[in-house]
Amino acid sequence: MEEELLIIKNISRHISLTNQEKSYFLSLLKQKKIAKKELILQHQQVCKEINFVQSGILRAFHMDASGKESTIMFAISDWWITDMYCFINQKPAMLNIEALEGSCIQQLQKDDLDQLYLNVPKFERFFRIMMQNAYIREQLRTIENLSLPAEERYYNFLRKYPEAVKQIKQKQIASYLGITPEFLSLIKSNKQKNRFS
Repeated sequence: MEEELLIIKNISRHISLTNQEKSYFLSLLKQKKIAKKELILQHQQVCKEINFVQSGILRAFHMDASGKESTIMFAISDWWITDMYCFINQKPAMLNIEALEGSCIQQLQKDDLDQLYLNVPKFERFFRIMMQNAYIREQLRTIENLSLPAEERYYNFLRKYPEAVKQIKQKQIASYLGITPEFLSLIKSNKQKNRFS
């Protein structure tokens, strides 16, 4: 029940639900435990679910033809994650989503979401707000990547994911920031030097 409360708290930030609406919503969810490094979505697989992270850390990444990975986003506890374009349009995924540690998620199928909109229309408001916030976050991140030096982007990342950063590999952080792992090492060593100077 404690786990269910986290997703209800997340939703209650934007809409109020009756007990009946909460029960109906919770009945649509499928809880899944994921092992470290397990993929919940693979490139080219039809994206059927949107995922709420109960606990753990997930990473969405794109892999090019040469096998180079670019991290698109991380999702920590109390965040939602999917390949949004492919989920909404029921297309083959452009992204892979993997667990960076043992994690627990709640999954909502696209068909169930569509039914939820019909049966509890206020959920349209919740998901509209969530998608607007995600769009704003990505736009700000793009502007940050274009306008801020790598050091500042790294410090912003540390502020955004203070706990999760211990579980995320350096090369994954570097690919999220759009820099090489070697350059990230240089930034980190400069940060250490500045702390002790």
